[in-house]
Amino acid sequence: FLPFVSVNQILLLLLVLTVCAILYNKVHQVPSALKNETVDLESPEEMEEEIPVVICAAAGRMGAAIAAISSIHSNTEANVLFYVVGLKTTIPHIRKWIENSKLKEIKFKVVEFNPMVLKGKIRQDASRPELLQPLNFVRFYLPLLIQKHEKVIYLDDDIIVQGDIQELYDTKLAPGHAAAFSDDCDLPSTHEMVRSVGMQNTYMGFLDYRKQAIRDLGISPSTCSFNPGVIVANMTEWKHQRITKQLEKWMQRNVEENLYSSTLGGGVATSPMLIVFHGKYSTINPMWHIRHLGWSPDSRYSEHFLQEAKLLHWNGRYKPWDYPSVHTDLWENWFIPDPSGKFKLTRPDS
Repeated sequence: FLPFVSVNQILLLLLVLTVCAILYNKVHQVPSALKNETVDLESPEEMEEEIPVVICAAAGRMGAAIAAISSIHSNTEANVLFYVVGLKTTIPHIRKWIENSKLKEIKFKVVEFNPMVLKGKIRQDASRPELLQPLNFVRFYLPLLIQKHEKVIYLDDDIIVQGDIQELYDTKLAPGHAAAFSDDCDLPSTHEMVRSVGMQNTYMGFLDYRKQAIRDLGISPSTCSFNPGVIVANMTEWKHQRITKQLEKWMQRNVEENLYSSTLGGGVATSPMLIVFHGKYSTINPMWHIRHLGWSPDSRYSEHFLQEAKLLHWNGRYKPWDYPSVHTDLWENWFIPDPSGKFKLTRPDS
């Protein structure tokens, strides 16, 4: 009788172990159909590693967005998700460009920006109409476009990234700060360039201090400005502080009172950000935003300095896909020709 009981116990134990092994395999096994698919497998760990990068694709300058994306993708092993923002009329072009080039392997989402959100908020200014294009204001509306990420990188299209974008993403934001920017007084090696092209790097260059509303802010006109062409943003703080609403308020006040204009240093997108983020932002490593490359067709940085730079920004009128412009070789390294042939570089011999 005892041996029979022992055998039963052994069989029961084996049965339990078998069931446990089957359950373990079912829980831990990845279906074969999903083994090479990373887009839909978004565990919390993978979500933390995903780096969302927002870049706009504007009509007439889509090659800029393509070169920027190409440079980022080629210089990192990080899990980057590109949010390519465009208007309804431009989205098909940029999507085809990506899907029919070597960029087809990137992870990207095309997002349509509705310019109706800007109705009544932009003061018409004929001196630099390109600064009034709707996509210039995408950075104001990041939480409306990007839903699931805590931290986001926004980049202007006229940039090239030479470093690993992971480093920029790892920028530390102080508690209570919704964004990090580059101070316009941060890098001594750029000061000579700033002086040579007459670039403003204080609030005086962006806001009209003759207006009472500006004086009432209590911000010294000699306060160092910052450049919002490269932003590392905390979406939770952005929403908590209602940053978008604050920016819209100053846009509307400018329509009514003409507090800043594109004839001043930074046009109409920088000025509201200078007001809203004054004294409440973290700073980006200066080498992650070397700018003013587009402010003059003649002034140049040293080649050695540019090789050390992590990110180059052709802010200003003289863009590297047009002529004249400087350091175009560094930009063309990452440009991918338009398969449709619609976008062409402007060169002396073209």
